[in-house]
Amino acid sequence: MTHSLQQIWHQAWTSVLVEMSDQELRWLLSARHHISLLQKRRTTMIVSRVRLVAGLFALLTPLWIVVDIAAFPREVWLPLVLARIAATVAFALITLMAHRMTNMRDAYRTLALLFAVPTAFFLFSYQHMSQFQLHGMQAAFSTGYAFLPFVMLAGLSIFPLTLLENIAFISPLMIMQGMAGYMRLPILDWPTFAASFWLMMLIAGVSVLAGLSQLAFIIVLVREAIRDNMTGCFSRQSGEELLDLQFILSKRSDNPLTVAFVDLDHFKQVNDRFGHDAGDKVLISASDAIKEQLRMGDMLARWGGEEFILIMPNTTAPMACKAIERVRASGFGQRPDGTPVTASIGIAERSRDGVEDWRQLVELADSRMYEAKQSGRDRIVGCSELTAEPAPAAA
Repeated sequence: MTHSLQQIWHQAWTSVLVEMSDQELRWLLSARHHISLLQKRRTTMIVSRVRLVAGLFALLTPLWIVVDIAAFPREVWLPLVLARIAATVAFALITLMAHRMTNMRDAYRTLALLFAVPTAFFLFSYQHMSQFQLHGMQAAFSTGYAFLPFVMLAGLSIFPLTLLENIAFISPLMIMQGMAGYMRLPILDWPTFAASFWLMMLIAGVSVLAGLSQLAFIIVLVREAIRDNMTGCFSRQSGEELLDLQFILSKRSDNPLTVAFVDLDHFKQVNDRFGHDAGDKVLISASDAIKEQLRMGDMLARWGGEEFILIMPNTTAPMACKAIERVRASGFGQRPDGTPVTASIGIAERSRDGVEDWRQLVELADSRMYEAKQSGRDRIVGCSELTAEPAPAAA
């Protein structure tokens, strides 16, 4: 059943967003496996829009006090005015709180508060006004309060949320509408209630599509920003961010972190003899060969030209050496003349080599890569106390 739903989800979205990968389509469904760079971009957007909406509500909510006083008798408008003042203060506090929000948990919290305030105000105002028999203009103005859930659902569309997140925020609003109907159960106009509930579902559907479209757009932008267009590896900028994050996590948990600096041998000769198009094909085939051998959690970044950085979290140097040897055994592809592509590789590990930050880790792996080149190329340095390891003999 779950597999069938996943297939339906994939087919539905690929028909609209054909440029998205399977993993990116799963990101539209749930935020559980979002990469840190996507989380950071999404947090910034959600928090900034919460601040905008909360600030706007803090300005507009008290303005309606004049209408309440003019339209209703004192016993009706006084509790409404007090509720509006309380809501205004809450919106102002949310606006101020959002300045210090820096992660997705904070973003969820501020978004939940943003919707909790008008939800509480709606339930209070609806219950309060149901106690009075209002007619004419008073009844018309009181009907305006019933549209607040529709406004809230429409407002949800400006936030880049996943499908599950949308459901989590929409469900309380639909429950709230059901509670409003229950409060007026003795005098409930069922056709009107059914029509309004159906309208809410339609607005909710449009909001979900709008939110998913925004999230899809962010995913595509993040992918273009973090990926090297030619090889599909992480770009150097995103590789630096990933290294910074993984180094912090490794140091905090005291888990190993290994980096392999990979430089393709004699790559300049390929460009000089066969042209840059042929060189590009060599780069693509080499990066594909490395990625095919990557384990779950390993990350490959193009560092520049023919240089690649392989980031291997929770991996000791001996484990990394075995993984790199598997890559070398499978090969890095072929040159245009049919000869195999080889690479000089330097390996450095955080705890074993006693480095203090990720830059030192990369510099150490880089220096060992140069040692591999000076030792004859097509080998790894860093697996055994800086001794060069020649390539395995061909069968």
